[in-house]
Amino acid sequence: MISPRRYENYIAAAVQAAPIFLDLDATIDKAILLINEAAREGAKLVAFPESWVSSYPVWIFGAAAWGDRAAARAYAQLHASALMIGAEPLNRLCAAAHDAGVMVVMGANEKLSRDAGTIYNSQFFISETGALLGVHRKIMPTYTERNVWGYGDGSTLSVFDQPQGRVGGLICWEHWMPLTRFAMHSQNEHVHIAAWPDVSKSHQLASQHYAFEGRCYVICVGSYQCMRDIPEDFELFDAIAAIGELGGSAEEILPGNSGIIGPDGEWISGPIAGKEAIIYGEIDLQRCVEEKLLLDTTGHYNRPDIFQLNIDKRPRPEVVLQNDQMAKTES
Repeated sequence: MISPRRYENYIAAAVQAAPIFLDLDATIDKAILLINEAAREGAKLVAFPESWVSSYPVWIFGAAAWGDRAAARAYAQLHASALMIGAEPLNRLCAAAHDAGVMVVMGANEKLSRDAGTIYNSQFFISETGALLGVHRKIMPTYTERNVWGYGDGSTLSVFDQPQGRVGGLICWEHWMPLTRFAMHSQNEHVHIAAWPDVSKSHQLASQHYAFEGRCYVICVGSYQCMRDIPEDFELFDAIAAIGELGGSAEEILPGNSGIIGPDGEWISGPIAGKEAIIYGEIDLQRCVEEKLLLDTTGHYNRPDIFQLNIDKRPRPEVVLQNDQMAKTES
């Protein structure tokens, strides 16, 4: 006798929208409105773009010189608008997930404390009951991003077993790190959140490849942000405008292109560009099993007798107080 499915089919949502630029409280307000809208449409899993709270620092690719005071003040604004575990803005997000009855995966700038200088590019995984399941911190910021974000470690390469399936995520160019992908595939993801600032053609390619390789659904989500979303008094406004001109649009900075990809690598919803939108798609987790008949890159289509991946899942704090550890050991 065939046993019943463990998971039910459901609707997932990719939120393609602009945050309220460098305004933490207003961005959380908008996030709650979008979560509630998606829930009313029947979504059970709602995913947001990379560093959506409270804006991807797109100006870092512009003309700003990193030694000048304007860049330093912009960083301070980014720091002030970052999420922090235990603080009220994140608590409000968790409450919104609980009230709407949806799992939320939120891309955010994250600070570890109010006084910590370094911030991280993170994904917050919140259950439908409002519990913070965990945080993934980008393990390799890309190029100029290293002037802004610190490095995550292997302790945050996690997949969470929820009513929505086994849900994980990576951020931007992490999808081009073969061993990182393998580490995630080995945890049998059903649904993967591929968070990007926007989803260019190459980002779409990486997301489709991830779905095909991992035999999982991919919610491929990026922001839609225009120059009208940037306050004109922001000191690096001209640097952001120059990026838009280089990209072929003086108005659109991040054009979106979000969508949902099935475990065969084909789009089931989207991609949609050029506007704010919530993109919906049905998730049938049985397909993740069915697709592994042909390809299971960490199972029967692997050669562990030849290749092995060692993953260090230990947290790597910047400071380890040896005297405290010795005292605990002795006691």
